[in-house]
Amino acid sequence: MSRHITSLLAIAAVTVALTPAIAQAAPTKPKKTEPVDCSQVKCLALTFDDGPGKYAGKLLDTLKKYNAKATFFLEGQYVHARPAYVKRMAQEGHELGNHSYTHPNFTNLEPEAIRSEIQKTQDAVKKASGVTPTLLRPPYGMADTQVSDVAAEFGMPMILWTAGSRDWATKNVKEIQKQTLSVAQPNGIILMHDWVKQTVDGMPSLIKTLQAKGYHLVTVSEVIKDENLQPGDIFPEPAGWDEK
Repeated sequence: MSRHITSLLAIAAVTVALTPAIAQAAPTKPKKTEPVDCSQVKCLALTFDDGPGKYAGKLLDTLKKYNAKATFFLEGQYVHARPAYVKRMAQEGHELGNHSYTHPNFTNLEPEAIRSEIQKTQDAVKKASGVTPTLLRPPYGMADTQVSDVAAEFGMPMILWTAGSRDWATKNVKEIQKQTLSVAQPNGIILMHDWVKQTVDGMPSLIKTLQAKGYHLVTVSEVIKDENLQPGDIFPEPAGWDEK
């Protein structure tokens, strides 16, 4: 047998021997996250307003690391400025909501101006991510029957919050963590902001603590799934809302 043929046979033998090892080393696809039943387990929705802020990338890294989901109530002007973050939010399973285009007080506007603020943001989010928001958070949480009527035209309920982190006021990591932990409750909706650096910096420790307390960090839609909200409804309902 020639040296050439011997060499080819040796190479073939080595290739066959290595094939199982190579196949065994191939990466496996990540398992899909099972849906959470918030009537059976402790759920909490972390929501981030006014973004995407300039720290959104770091926040998304943290959420991904700890397999936590969030809802981002986006301002159209920042969606336009930072579309890549919006696309990534959608791709990684977070919920995208509408928080107006320029953050005016809707109760001071005429209906057509409210419509414009909402529609421009709907268009911007859809262009950036392919997703059309189904939830509206009016700026400052300010709404009245006129705002409700316009929200209904878009088929969206309005989402407020059960408690706030006060991150915009304190801008202190420890205070933000302390406040958030003190107001966390099953099926709660927490108001936060991804433009507050201290919020983003403190998020790894906060998420670990919440998860250690048994909370599943989910989207708003998962928390409100059993509320049967209709377009134009507001949740949680503010005191005196039914009198408006």
